[in-house]
Amino acid sequence: MPPEKSAYALARYSRSADSVRDSLEWVRGHDSEKFLDSFYFQYGHASIADLGHCIFCFEGISELAAIEIEDEQLWDGQAKSSRYQDFSLGKVVAPAELTGAAKTVYRQAARELLDAYLALHASLRGYLTETLPRPDGMKAGAYRRTIDARAYDVARYLLFTGISTNIGQVTSIRTLEKQMRKLGVSEYGEVRDIAREMHDACAVPPACVWDEPQAREPVAPTLAKYAEPDAAAAAAYARVSAWARENFDPGAYEPPRDVDLVPSCGPLDETVASWLYAVTEHPFRVILDAVSGWSRARRLEVLDVALEGRARRDELTPPFRSGYGYIFDVVTDIGAYRDLHRHRRCQQIRQRLSDKLGCMRPDLVDVAGVGERYDQALARARSARERIAAASEPASHYLLPFATRCRSLYKMDFAEAEYISRVRSGVKGHIAYRKVAWEMRERILERDPELGRLIEATPPWEEDALTR
Repeated sequence: MPPEKSAYALARYSRSADSVRDSLEWVRGHDSEKFLDSFYFQYGHASIADLGHCIFCFEGISELAAIEIEDEQLWDGQAKSSRYQDFSLGKVVAPAELTGAAKTVYRQAARELLDAYLALHASLRGYLTETLPRPDGMKAGAYRRTIDARAYDVARYLLFTGISTNIGQVTSIRTLEKQMRKLGVSEYGEVRDIAREMHDACAVPPACVWDEPQAREPVAPTLAKYAEPDAAAAAAYARVSAWARENFDPGAYEPPRDVDLVPSCGPLDETVASWLYAVTEHPFRVILDAVSGWSRARRLEVLDVALEGRARRDELTPPFRSGYGYIFDVVTDIGAYRDLHRHRRCQQIRQRLSDKLGCMRPDLVDVAGVGERYDQALARARSARERIAAASEPASHYLLPFATRCRSLYKMDFAEAEYISRVRSGVKGHIAYRKVAWEMRERILERDPELGRLIEATPPWEEDALTR
């Protein structure tokens, strides 16, 4: 059934004594729009929209847009893997904010990064083939694909957030509405355009159909009327950001470890610190140390600023999702972040992308003798970003290499911490997120040794380069 009809049918089924077959037949002859207008939008029964699911595919979008699209906890999907495919075959997405000379600089810098990416991959593939000969029991095709994948693990550091990718997702109508509202207020024009295109797609029949009858039914036409950009949430972040610029300066500090398990704290301190983390560039531990010394009135002031003008039915924004036993502040490269971002069972807050934390430099580039070429590629990209930023600072983010380090917060219970540490530390994984997963286990072992011993993680120095 079309998603909106499905939601209507199951909602009616829960509200009548009819069998599901009778309910389905009843829905065929009645208008789902009137029902949803009455029960979903007027009475706030948003759970009805959980009963209909939509499949959306996004083709030729930037990796930057993909990050924004996937930043939804109740999201299921898959994106094109940069660990196993040649991304130079895709297109480069040029942000609409760039015109004239700035656009020329961007395209030239993107071409240079892709040339360096291909050259690096070829050099690494040659080095790995020489140093890791094919085992007798391994087929030639499997060996070739494995060597290619290991070379891409390092070469992908020179990919950048403006390279194109594809995503397929499955979400409930309720999650889809939240997603469109959030994307509609993004700082990136491409992402706002995607939100509008999603909005339009809800009101028409699907582009790809399995059987002909579905082609006549729009996907979610009632939803399309109401999923407006979430201006209230955007305004809340803007207000807290302005408050932080005027009132918050933690002073000089020594940065904590790249994988930092922050101290336990009360929910008020955690919530206030989460808000300031979301709108600044400081580590969570540093913010929490400052906030814990404030008066109760000052801490509440931050929350009052965030909640100013909030309507009764407005959902609380992510910084309010507090009360988790394990809070990790993680600094890693964008590529590894893209992999860790898939873990939906924890609450995540990512700080705004920038190059202020520098770039990752994998050991293999020196071992393989291509370190100088790697450094030169990153340096040229940074010079181009500085020129582009003069025209449009958000547009310069499209030229951030995957090697760029970024900071993000992960709040979770012990079961999720154990899962990430165990699964992501395995020898098949990328070395960057393997190190993060292992360090998570080490931090838990330091604080809660009885629980830490339950985590069967694989140390990053255990390697098997020919395992995929």
